[in-house]
Amino acid sequence: MTTGERLESALTELRRLEIETPAWGYGNSGTRLHVFPWPGAARDVREPIADAALVHRLTGACPSIAIHIPWDRVDDWGELRRFAEEQGVRIGAVNPNLFQDDEYRLGSLCNPDETVRRQALEHCLECVEIARRVGSTIVSLWLPDGTNYPGQDNLGGRFQRLVAALETLYDALPAGIRLLVEYKFFEPAFYSMDLPDWGTAALVCRKLGTQAQVLVDTGHHPQGTNIEQIVAVLLEERLLGGFHFNNRKYADDDLIVGSIDPFELFRIMSEIAAARSDPTTAVAAGAIAFMIDQSHNVEGKIEAMIQSVINIQTAYAKALLVDRERLAEAQRAGDVLGAHRVLLDAYETDVRPLLARLRAELDLPPDPLEAFRAEHADRLAAERGTVGVESAYGHA
Repeated sequence: MTTGERLESALTELRRLEIETPAWGYGNSGTRLHVFPWPGAARDVREPIADAALVHRLTGACPSIAIHIPWDRVDDWGELRRFAEEQGVRIGAVNPNLFQDDEYRLGSLCNPDETVRRQALEHCLECVEIARRVGSTIVSLWLPDGTNYPGQDNLGGRFQRLVAALETLYDALPAGIRLLVEYKFFEPAFYSMDLPDWGTAALVCRKLGTQAQVLVDTGHHPQGTNIEQIVAVLLEERLLGGFHFNNRKYADDDLIVGSIDPFELFRIMSEIAAARSDPTTAVAAGAIAFMIDQSHNVEGKIEAMIQSVINIQTAYAKALLVDRERLAEAQRAGDVLGAHRVLLDAYETDVRPLLARLRAELDLPPDPLEAFRAEHADRLAAERGTVGVESAYGHA
């Protein structure tokens, strides 16, 4: 493939790229110490949908919005679905909340108390029904369960409870809805997590069936973890269902994706681009749900979301420019530095002209973030004001 052909192919793939933004990312958020209110932040479930639609109009890449239950609960799900469609987006992943109720002190689906486990399971089943009503194809499950001290609970018993609960949940999935199982190696529990790593999540998904797949949150790993290798293995096993994109410096910081380690993001996207070009993995790679999961604590909510989308587009554009033929040739020849330099050539390519061409062809602003600042930021701040934490969307 010539350089020109590679550029045209990259443009085609970039047009297909869809990135889901989260409703909770448009509201005020913060740390355990303080929440800083932001002028124009979303105040209820309809305003994040309107914000997501605005991000989609500015970037052309974000046609869906994830919701979180109970934060986004409404009386009429059909009406909310129609509202989203009128705004120009659809409702995407439905995320159960298993961490805010007092009953979950010792866990939710893995709690030693059967009554609490039933409460948690019924909430997850409710989310399946909500997904059906809003036309979603994904239920995204993050399990915060774990223990803080050795001996606190029977670790094997907790795994048995987890599998039993998820089997019931899986059996309730309608055709066309996937269960994406997320993992995290620590926090909120500090001795053990019941879904601590991608291997445990993959094992559980294998037990459940083909509608269950692993969700990779890029901030949920120990320092130094080779996330792109996890991505490659899960793709080979047809078990990679989606991403929660963010970035971190120390732990689960939920910073803007690509802001701390853009090379890591490129390496991840390179594995996806390679899988999409391989007939044996193309279908699995094409079904990956690209979702953002971030907390914008000290910066503008919509601005941060737009920058996140741009960073993902940039990393993917570079990944699409990797000369796969040269790379394979260097790998076969055992040319270690030659193969590495093929990746570096793509990573160091300035793809801003390519993205500018994409936006021009889609009749989008050349700089979506600057367009938001110039045309929308002041209006939203004036309309919504600065919401206090006590009444902020997403805060129970």
